[in-house]
Amino acid sequence: MTGPSTPEPSTPEPSTPERSGSVSAAAGSAADVGGRSRRAESRGDAARRPLRLRTQLILVVGGVALAIAVLLGAVSSLSLRAQLVGGVDRSLEASAERGRMAPDRDGSWGGDGPAPTPPPTDGSDGAGSGQGSGAGGDTPPLGLGVLGQAAGTIVVEVSDGVASGAYIDEDAQVVQLDDAQVADLEDVGTAPEWVTLDGLGTYRAMATERSDGTRFVTALPWADSAETLQRYLVVELLVGALAVVLAAAAATVLVRRALRPLDRVAQTAARVSELPLDRGDVAIAERVPARDTDERTEVGKVGAAVNRMLGHVESSLAARHESETTVRAFVADASHELRTPLASIRGYSELVLRRGASTGELSPETEHAVGRVAAEGKRMQALVEDLLLLARLDAGRELTHADVDLVAIAVDVTSDAHAAGRDHRWRLDVPEDGVPPVPGDEPRLRQVLVNLLGNARVHTPAGTTVTTSVRAGHDGELGDVVVLTVTDDGPGIDPALLPTLFDRFSRGDTARGRGQGELASTGLGLAIAEAIVSAHGGRIAVDSVPGRTSFTVLLPTEGGAASGRMDR
Repeated sequence: MTGPSTPEPSTPEPSTPERSGSVSAAAGSAADVGGRSRRAESRGDAARRPLRLRTQLILVVGGVALAIAVLLGAVSSLSLRAQLVGGVDRSLEASAERGRMAPDRDGSWGGDGPAPTPPPTDGSDGAGSGQGSGAGGDTPPLGLGVLGQAAGTIVVEVSDGVASGAYIDEDAQVVQLDDAQVADLEDVGTAPEWVTLDGLGTYRAMATERSDGTRFVTALPWADSAETLQRYLVVELLVGALAVVLAAAAATVLVRRALRPLDRVAQTAARVSELPLDRGDVAIAERVPARDTDERTEVGKVGAAVNRMLGHVESSLAARHESETTVRAFVADASHELRTPLASIRGYSELVLRRGASTGELSPETEHAVGRVAAEGKRMQALVEDLLLLARLDAGRELTHADVDLVAIAVDVTSDAHAAGRDHRWRLDVPEDGVPPVPGDEPRLRQVLVNLLGNARVHTPAGTTVTTSVRAGHDGELGDVVVLTVTDDGPGIDPALLPTLFDRFSRGDTARGRGQGELASTGLGLAIAEAIVSAHGGRIAVDSVPGRTSFTVLLPTEGGAASGRMDR
């Protein structure tokens, strides 16, 4: 993020309208593409979203109930239809037998017992005359005139190759069949079969034959039985639908009641997932209620396993915290104890250099060696100071609270960076009317910017332009914030390093080298910056591509240091 170049005044660089418009258009296009991509991903996620267990169980129960209702309906409907067909066939056989035993027109009788009296066919006794053009004229077939033939009965008489037919309507009138209807019935066999007659509907028909060769075809209507079957199907459909709805409702109630303990287990896990387990002394008080840990049930087994897991996690985190506390205490103590020896080393080495310079008693080799001791002592002292600061932050030392003007800090630190790194170009971009103050610790916030600009100076080549920007903004999580950015046009950061860039002792790659001598990096500057920003309730992030690296710091303007301390 930095490098040597000619010094340049610390002034903001104005942007031209053309450039601003181009950047805005590009940003708008990128936002539009990003929005479409997110919407497409959202639709894909919705399409792939699995059903909940509760929903699956209810659907299974409802589906089984529906299948059973359909199966029972089909079986009962087919059984009823078979019974209705059998009843019509039995009536048909009886009617055909009565027609076969009917007396001849000359009065002779083809069977035993008295001859039946045919219904009147003229108008003298109220009966309507036959209609149609059957082969036998208006005279009804022999089999239709016997007692016991029901309304709707059709009889076709075939004698000497001449066929005539008629039927009894609902008013007990004999109505002649037309030629087409007679033709449809002529070839019916001796077993009951289905026949559809134009204008009359569906019938069951069968043929009988007398000893004199006269052939009778008798047919009974299916309409009444079909209506009965249709009414049964409607009732069955309504009852089946009601049964499915009741089964689904009962399944919903039972499944909800059965899965309620599992919901409580999930709620416990969700509450644990919201605990800050990554830092500090962790105590997991959340447990699955005892009533949901009965291992005689499946859900109870899950609840008991979750409780055992939480206990194991709590003990592991406690051991980790104890170990970290021990290490941090050691680092703090060691850093504190090393400050005095290092100060002595620096003091004595500088004293030797001054006396040698005044007396000329030191040889060039000795002067170089003592100078190296002084330089390394200075670097070690800086490292010890950084370690001590991190130890104090880790210990949760309270921060001071005051309104801090980040614009004033940016001006001061950028001016200092310009003086220290004259081989870089340093630019400052701040609003003329300033930004809202940030509640926090002024020396610590100043150190954040010092570390970021120092990182830029150390890890970028000479001639790199480093721009410090301060703006007011808004963040969805933090609310109103002040946005501090440090951007350079250096070679960028290795993408493999970005995930661990804010870890302690994380150093840049060869493209952003460690620096030499006084510019050598300890690998703690960004870790300290991240710890200070987090202690103020803010957030720090980095975005890097070749030719542009940007560190962004968000600090809330209200509520300041959300925690006021740093626990790790």
